Amino acid sequence: MNSILISIPSISILSLYMMVFSTLEHILTHISFSVVSILISIHLITLLLVNEIIGLYDSSKKGMIITFFCITGLLVTRWAFSGHLPFSDLYESLIFLSWTFSIFYMVPYFKKHKNYYLNTIIAPSVIFTQVFATSGLLRKMNESIILVPALQSHWLMMHVSMMILGYATLLCGSLLSVAILVITFQELLGKRKNLFFLINESFSFVEIKYMNMNEKNNVFQKTAFSSYRNYYRSQFIQQLDRWGYRTISLGFIFLTIGIISGAVWANEAWGSYWNWDPKETWAFITWTIFAIYLHTRKNKKLEYINSSIVASMGFFIIWVCYLGINLLGIGLHSYGSFTSN
Repeated sequence: MNSILISIPSISILSLYMMVFSTLEHILTHISFSVVSILISIHLITLLLVNEIIGLYDSSKKGMIITFFCITGLLVTRWAFSGHLPFSDLYESLIFLSWTFSIFYMVPYFKKHKNYYLNTIIAPSVIFTQVFATSGLLRKMNESIILVPALQSHWLMMHVSMMILGYATLLCGSLLSVAILVITFQELLGKRKNLFFLINESFSFVEIKYMNMNEKNNVFQKTAFSSYRNYYRSQFIQQLDRWGYRTISLGFIFLTIGIISGAVWANEAWGSYWNWDPKETWAFITWTIFAIYLHTRKNKKLEYINSSIVASMGFFIIWVCYLGINLLGIGLHSYGSFTSN
């Protein structure tokens, strides 16, 4: 009887603790989601309507700091509740991916370098991962679980953290490459629309001598504006390409460390470094694609467009490797919810 009376308060305390944990997690998730939604609107206004609004830019900086601390609090709360680092399932890895995105968002601030383009790409990435993590697609995956002995390894923590850091970094760099392709495609499409203007351009200097002074000034102003626009577009593409190359290079290092640490952990757990599990195969494909990207960067003739095409392919391959294999429930890495384990 005494043991029953003792167990009843223990159960009540545990239930209260779980309720507090669930409420805190719910609040932190919604705050970070709301703040990031506002950040996306701020960046769209800053990029599309004006060149720079100091007040809006400072607000976006403060907003992402709030988001970062909310996601950090969420991860720490799950860590304290479960007793292990929050890398045990797809939900926790998605939240950690959002946390990694928010870090890359704030890096330019600490370096006192304003990069609107990278930040405009990262903000939607944060909100996408959080929407997917908190949606009904991941049924009951937001519940903390106790890890089996095979998963209680420091190599596993290093493997998962490095892989997610690699995914986040490579996704940011790949999106910059996608932006380069979009700008280039728009430029080529605009040239086709202005084909008649390009044909008549060769006769422009012959026609100028028959114009009056005002018409000549208009022609030279239009030519100067066109040259300035082309120069600005070229500089913009070079900046995107430079940031994309740096970001992908860093992500490639994270991915390599993650694959190696995963192989060491697999040898400890199952006695084999590599089993050609579907997840391992797609991780190797991802590594190969970005190795090809880095190789193309050494050839000046393959820079910009060709390397951007390779990186854009890597963007889709990362999502297949990260989400596709898990959600289909294939292999040892299947901790998705679309199939029953």
